[in-house]
Amino acid sequence: MSDPLNAFPTVCGQTLRTLARYPSRTAFAWPGGSLTYQGATDLIGRMQNVFIGLGLPPGTRAAFLTANRADSWCAGVAAQLSRLALTWLHPLGSLQDQLFQLEDSEAQVLVIDAVAFGDRGGELAARAAGVKTVFTLGPTDYGIDLLQRLEQAGHATARSLAGPDDLATLNYTGGTTGKSKGALRTHREYGGFATAILADFEIPDAARYLTVAPISHVAGTKVLPTLMRGGTVHMLKGFDPEAVLQTIQRERINFTLFVPTMIYVLLDHPALANTDLSSLELVLYGASAMSPSRLVEGIERIGPVFSQLYGQTECYPVSVLRKADHDPKRPELLLSCGFPIAACEVKILDDNDQEVETGAAGEICVRAPHVMREYWKRPDITAETLKNGWLHTGDIARKDERGYMFILDRKKDMIVSGGFNIFPREVEDVLSQHADVAMVAVVGVPDDKWGEAVTAVVVAREGAQPNPDELINLVKARKGPAHAPKQVKFVNELPMTGVGKVDKKVLRASFWAGRDRMVG
Repeated sequence: MSDPLNAFPTVCGQTLRTLARYPSRTAFAWPGGSLTYQGATDLIGRMQNVFIGLGLPPGTRAAFLTANRADSWCAGVAAQLSRLALTWLHPLGSLQDQLFQLEDSEAQVLVIDAVAFGDRGGELAARAAGVKTVFTLGPTDYGIDLLQRLEQAGHATARSLAGPDDLATLNYTGGTTGKSKGALRTHREYGGFATAILADFEIPDAARYLTVAPISHVAGTKVLPTLMRGGTVHMLKGFDPEAVLQTIQRERINFTLFVPTMIYVLLDHPALANTDLSSLELVLYGASAMSPSRLVEGIERIGPVFSQLYGQTECYPVSVLRKADHDPKRPELLLSCGFPIAACEVKILDDNDQEVETGAAGEICVRAPHVMREYWKRPDITAETLKNGWLHTGDIARKDERGYMFILDRKKDMIVSGGFNIFPREVEDVLSQHADVAMVAVVGVPDDKWGEAVTAVVVAREGAQPNPDELINLVKARKGPAHAPKQVKFVNELPMTGVGKVDKKVLRASFWAGRDRMVG
């Protein structure tokens, strides 16, 4: 064990101190119930008692499949206090993806939200050979009901047993470019994320934070910062636009996090105009690019409350585009993914890891205390991703004179057409500004003449019928003929991954069917 003198406090230890600071305040609220800070501390202590009773070696992986629930978040803290490592299964993931993660992570403990995932939990429990103990939150005909076990266990004081070198989290990537990989962190790498968020994100004091997106992913990273601000986490189990609007109005929510598609749905919802959203101070959005024209519409109709986050499973957060940067009078900044946060050193590097000139395209590379330790059981890809002392994000971007970053695309999504390197994001940014376009994704499809042909897949705004030639000419005028789509395909919806990104693997596959090789 290395010297703990200069190690960052463990997140689970920070959580206990945070909960102790405001014992009588409401930590969590949800339709039909609430839990105080003191209540959360007590619940964590009793859950920890049960986990310690399993007698598992430090670092054993505990997998969680849950909707947004206070008790499952508390169970995660209790597991880490007991020196177990968390791996969250994606609530929108397929059975095969979840089984892969259980097997790959070698999880021995599985915690299931019996209300939301009772049936799926049963399938996982039956088929995941390595899982030795299954806990359920609520009664099922398999597993141990954790909540019932707590009734029998009685009170126990929560205490942090975890040290800086214990495994903390094993978070799996979205898998948009291949098989999902586990990003491993010890408490040393995990410890600084909450203070990094508090330093650079404009989270309100006494935050009333609404979680709609799954807390297993980026929405969960705002729970501890909210509690550190003495606030309350309001939980909804999924995205129901009416429930979201009603909750913001009724609970005077001042802070929430959405993926862009959720914002589009709210802007198109008839109830928006009659809902009082004046309490909102901060709406964070991220996970995928947002249409600048819809962003301006959001600012006009909801207010100057939008802030964009950027990061990835391997390092989160990396940068933020704050509220003041969302100025309709400076629309060029609406295409930026923001300015690097104070806790990150960020450079745009070429293929030889040399910094490129201002305005030139290169790969976003990061150094920070919260960069992952490694990819679990993948030394080859770890060496490739963490080479020369930098995390190579795979995102191609340019930086302006002030240091604001503009993502051009994923390195792997680049289209090579007629000898030109084309980043789909550049074409998407132009098309998404057209008034008739609701959403757009650009991919390269096989073409005998060009190698790959730039193809735009467009979802039209309701009631609109965009002219494909007009869209093609718009790109030609803004970016030149090489970037102009060779074809425009109209669809009702785009395939999405569980974290709200357009699934370009699925999109490409529909065009590449029957070909031996998939480029791009």
